[in-house]
This record gives sequence, C-alpha cells and structure tokens, in this order.
Amino acid sequence: MKAFSLTLFTDLGLAEPVIRAVTAESYTTPTPIQAQSIPIILEGHDLVGIAQTGTGKTAAFVLPILHRLVEQRTNPGARGCRTLILAPTRELATQIADAARVYGKFIRPSVAVVIGGAKPGPQARQMMPGVDLLVATPGRLLDHVSTGAIRLDGTEMIVLDEADQMLDLGFMPAIRKIMSMLPSRRQAVMFSATMPKPIRALAAEFLRNPREVSVSVESKPIDRIDQRVMLLSGEAKKDALVTLMKEPGVERAIVFTRTKHGADKVCRHLEAANIGASAIHGNKSQSQRERALDQFRQGRIKVLVATDIAARGIDVDGISHVVNFELPNIPESYVHRIGRTARAGTDGIAVSFVEPAELTYLRDIERLIGKQLIPGGAVPARGVVPPHLNRANNQGRNGGGGQNRSGGAPKTGHSRPQQRSHAAPARGRSEGNRSASRTG
Repeated sequence: MKAFSLTLFTDLGLAEPVIRAVTAESYTTPTPIQAQSIPIILEGHDLVGIAQTGTGKTAAFVLPILHRLVEQRTNPGARGCRTLILAPTRELATQIADAARVYGKFIRPSVAVVIGGAKPGPQARQMMPGVDLLVATPGRLLDHVSTGAIRLDGTEMIVLDEADQMLDLGFMPAIRKIMSMLPSRRQAVMFSATMPKPIRALAAEFLRNPREVSVSVESKPIDRIDQRVMLLSGEAKKDALVTLMKEPGVERAIVFTRTKHGADKVCRHLEAANIGASAIHGNKSQSQRERALDQFRQGRIKVLVATDIAARGIDVDGISHVVNFELPNIPESYVHRIGRTARAGTDGIAVSFVEPAELTYLRDIERLIGKQLIPGGAVPARGVVPPHLNRANNQGRNGGGGQNRSGGAPKTGHSRPQQRSHAAPARGRSEGNRSASRTG
C-alpha cells in the first residue's frame, strides 16, 4: 500500500494550510500510524487503528479532519457539528482539542469541548451557532443531546479515540446510542490500544468495510521499558515508595492506585515526606485536575498520583518512572499505565509493588505481555540499579534485564526527546526531522 512507504508529511496529500501548521511545529516525518492512517481517512474510508498512546494517533485523525475543513467549507448548522470526536476522559478530550487548534492555526476551525466536571451552560452556549469540531466525553454529550443543546443529525465524521478504555469505563451503551443518532452516510474512525471482542463487535456494527492498520504487537509493552516487581505489603509499600521517589534518578513519576481514596492516601504520605505530589481522580474538579497537571508539567511537583480513569490523556514529557502502587485488576490497564514512560525514543522504568493478594493479577499481566516478571528485593531508581535486581530480571526478560538493547549497562538518563506534547511548550528541540507522535 502506498501509505506504508511515505516518509514525509508533504507526501500525504494534506492541504497546504495543514502542512504549513505541521511544519511550523517542526514536524516533517509522520509516525507509522500517521503514515498508514492519514491517506485512508483522506480517501473517505472507515478505519480501525490499533495503536497505543504515544504513537502519534491524535495527529493521525486530527490532520485529515482539518484537511476536510479546507477542502469542504460547509455550515455545521445551529447546535450541530461537522466532526464529532469521543474520548474516555476530560484530559484526553482537552488535549485533542488543543491539538486541533495548534494544527488548525491557519484554518481557524471552530472547536468545542463538552466534558463532565465543567458547567454545562457555557458548553451549550458555545454550541449554539454550530461548530466544525466537537470533542466530547460520552456521558456529557448525551446530557446535552437530551436537552436539545446539541444536534448530531448533520455530523459528517465520527472518531472514537481509545475505544478500549471507553469499554472499560462502561461507555458502550452510551456510544451505541450516540452512533445510532448519526446520519447513515458518515465516515467513522476508531482507535484502540487493544481490540477485545466487544470492540470488534462495535466496529462490525457501526463501521462500513473498515480498513485496519496496526503499528505494534497488540498489548505488548515497548522494549525500552525496564519492568520490575517488588513483593511488599501494607506500610512497606509506602516506605518503599518514599525511598524510591527520593532517589536522584527519579526525575518525574506517575504513581497508580486502584481507588480514589487510595490515591489521596498515597499523596498525603508523599507530602508528609516532603515530596511534591498531587492526586488526580474522578472526585477532583476539572480545575483541580488541570492545576495538578500544570504543576506536574512545569516541574513544580515531582509525583502525580492517579487512578486509571483520571490518567487517560496525560501526555507529559520526561516521565522517568511509573509505579504501580497497586496492580490493576484488568491486565490491559498495566500496559496503558507503563506506557506513560519510555516515550518519544527515551527509556523508562516501571516498578510494581505487589502484595500476596495481588499475585493473581501479576500472573494475568505476565500472560498478556508474554513475559515473566521476577521480583527483586531493592528499591530501583534509574542510574542506581542494584546488580542483583538486574540479574533477577535478566531471567525474566530473555536476557534484556536492566541493560540497553546493545547489551551494555543500564542507561542513566533519558535520551533527548525528539517529539513533544502540545500541552506544554517544547524545551530543547532536537535538530533534524521530527515526527508528531507526542499528540496521542
């Protein structure tokens, strides 16, 4: 297929204002998911894309959406939208909208964000004239549809981003209802990190002869993540976390818990140890979550403590460590969690604190990723790696261990990022070609 051999954004057939905006962001080379997906979407086909966070999937659908706006200038109609993008969380919805504004700087599309945790009145008012692009979470969108504040009968294109996470969050009934409200003649695009049977069934029901693209082995963590396990219980987890977070090799970390209450407790424990931390979860207001993310991006806090739901959409450079304070009970969530590190060509460390009651979860994760994670006994930090821990994980990583892929010693820091997020200003741009993989 032609799309597989493309190497530059200028080869993709995108409209000149879109190319100009991409170039202004110093991107020249599309990521694999972009090179494969953009031509298919431009041709008007429905698409299923299998891609994890950090592969550039946001730009893979935002750029062709903007191209359509250039090529076909039509009025969305009062309270309507030309393109609808559904996302599982507020943070991801906001970041998608930000990416659309950045890449649409020479097009100036009308963009609206409709999410929970924000006042519905202003959302309804911004929809009154209609918009080119509406980014929404399913629940809040249906609220507005039920009041007549939003109409979907003129929507030309629908994008379901991170469909597997919307499944995990129980949004499938809402998504089916939304899809049934759309015109029969519309283009549909779906992106998902994994493709469980319910997602396959959804695609079969609502997408017409979709093309499918995939950029990685399904559900497999990338090789650059050094995965480690520590057997700990109760207060020992808290003590080990404090020890790890105080290591100089820990530059920026996300700590995952299973519950909102657990996230708050861990955050308070870190703060009591004079470690800058903030918690984000569903009980936090949108302004609280945005403030915590801003502090994290700006380096004013070192640690973000999050639940799986709240963490969707977090796109922050330079996360050196991911810590599973508690293992997820859904194995796929482990893949999503640790994918927050080792992005944009860098290395990272994922540490899981496992107590006896969680060993079943650990076995499920190992089956999913096809790798045995052998516990070690010391608190690891990048650049301060206990030799016995490396030996233990060498056995479980088919010789990889804490070494780099050339067999050398563990790396002592991130390589320079070659991509960046649209949520924060770039620091230290690298020379040469860049790909827009930090937008999703």
